[in-house]
Amino acid sequence: MSHIQLPRLPWAPSSLEPAISARTIEAHYGKHHKGYVDKLNKLIIGTDYDALTLEQIILETAGDRSKAGRAIFNNAAQIWNHTRYWDSLSPEGGAPDDALAAQIETDLGGLDKLKDELVRKGVDHFASGWVWLAWSSDKLQVIDTHDADNALVHGYDALLVLDLWEHAYYLDYQQERERHLRALVEDMLNWKGANARFAKAR
Repeated sequence: MSHIQLPRLPWAPSSLEPAISARTIEAHYGKHHKGYVDKLNKLIIGTDYDALTLEQIILETAGDRSKAGRAIFNNAAQIWNHTRYWDSLSPEGGAPDDALAAQIETDLGGLDKLKDELVRKGVDHFASGWVWLAWSSDKLQVIDTHDADNALVHGYDALLVLDLWEHAYYLDYQQERERHLRALVEDMLNWKGANARFAKAR
């Protein structure tokens, strides 16, 4: 049995339509996410990493500039990033609870400004990466990371994340990343999950 497992989606592939099509979810999860899991398991079999958790593998290899180290980090981080991405989305949407809403108001100027900042930072990010609602040092921030880099490596608790890689939206939106991100922040963010992660991180 492989050490690192592909987690189940928290909803059916068609659940996020029309914001994201089932076709996109099936390709994104079944090919890209699964591909990272398969590749990582091949890379770590018979190594010391095989006994570590996914988070430990990421943190152990984050500064490794060797070819093997970068390959392990990139695949491990992309597994973690995608898992948090699926958990950041929900067909039920919802809203921040009182505690998170108050923190958003204090640190980011309110929910509407947070949504705008997630979209702006996502659009401004060049090429592939991720945009995060992150908690660190008693403050909420919207940050972006490039390629496989993530909030975990930089000491943040990731409350929400959106995928900026083209495979996350190209089948549905072509080059219109902004329209894709706007659809997600307005209707598809899993605030129930974000509320729980915030309560745990504080």
